[in-house]
Amino acid sequence: MKQEEVPQDKSNLSSKNVRELCYATDKDGNYTTVLSEGWEPKTIALNNSIQDIEERIELAKADVKAGKTSPIVYFMELHKMDLIVLSDYVGMWKWRVKRHFKPSVFAKLNDKILNKYAEAFEVTVAQLKNYKGE
Repeated sequence: MKQEEVPQDKSNLSSKNVRELCYATDKDGNYTTVLSEGWEPKTIALNNSIQDIEERIELAKADVKAGKTSPIVYFMELHKMDLIVLSDYVGMWKWRVKRHFKPSVFAKLNDKILNKYAEAFEVTVAQLKNYKGE
């Protein structure tokens, strides 16, 4: 891509003075770096990803409220984690973390285990225990 062809479409990030470094060729054919404010297809993909994340957060919130899952699932989605990432943060096997997704199992967790989750989610144990989906 030539320097003058580097996309400069406005994106969600451009309002925050964030630009992406791209490589392009100058008029002599040498590679150089150019700052881009965004690219429309990338902006669309980013917006779709953000929308998917927001939907998963709302679904997790509704499931906690309905008693289908524990608050761990909501906070995991809120912090854009998955099972693998969360299990690494808390230092537990994936199967064990997944088991804690069940409200009946979550209710029996001791404060030592809950503290690991609270630290990973940057909340207090009380906030984690008392979250009811509101």
